[in-house]
Amino acid sequence: MSWKKYNDAQNLQMSPLAAHKASATCVKVTGGTTSDCVNQPVPITSLRSGAIVKIPVVLAELTVQINVDSIIDLPEPAWEIKNIKKHVKITQCLLLQDTNMLFIKGFVRKNIDYTTRECSNSQGFCGDIKHCTVDVPFSCTTPVNFNGIAPIPPVPRTKTEFEYFKRQDLSGPGFAEKDELLSGDLSEFNQISTEYFNELPFCELISSRIVEFDEFLNPIHPKFIKAPFEEKFFRSIEEKMVIFLTLKILQNRQVAIPPVAIAPIDHDC
Repeated sequence: MSWKKYNDAQNLQMSPLAAHKASATCVKVTGGTTSDCVNQPVPITSLRSGAIVKIPVVLAELTVQINVDSIIDLPEPAWEIKNIKKHVKITQCLLLQDTNMLFIKGFVRKNIDYTTRECSNSQGFCGDIKHCTVDVPFSCTTPVNFNGIAPIPPVPRTKTEFEYFKRQDLSGPGFAEKDELLSGDLSEFNQISTEYFNELPFCELISSRIVEFDEFLNPIHPKFIKAPFEEKFFRSIEEKMVIFLTLKILQNRQVAIPPVAIAPIDHDC
């Protein structure tokens, strides 16, 4: 049996041509950062005569507490949780018009790092770290105190019917020659419809804070595997979260901005 065939160190060595091709296809970065950059201020111009603008106006700012209790089933036995990263995502934040009730829906995206078993004995435990990403949903409703400004009430659509006068001759038993029917014209339909497109209040997510307690369910010490006495595996996690969301509720409104007085120029300077 040739030693060269099973010498990994020699087998990993590339020929000069193969090494050149491998380096030629790899990424290459050139350049760097200069020491400093020069800038020059530019005069800022603005409208000083006053204007009416349409901008978001703050209706309310509030912190909502959402309580979540959920169970996460992992795809395989885990022995320890190493880390959990969390991100709050809001999918619905709707203020119901003509009420002060806010509807909130969303989820917490959780990336769970956990350990698995590769080998173990009574003195140690070894394995890989894997991850599982889950979306934990939540929803709630909460009353809003408009500590900014109250929203504009929605203007309902209107529908009005009208008729035209019609003069019609009458003939037949019971009617004289000069009798006429004076009434609205029933042979036509006339209507005026008006539709208003109201500005719907919307939300901005300012910050979130999560207080969390996770507990392993039904941890089992392996019977037929040698492992340190404190090692146990589990498949399910029960998590309790209290989520604090700080939100702004806004609505596009027309706002009058007064003119800005121009300061006189001091020629003595």
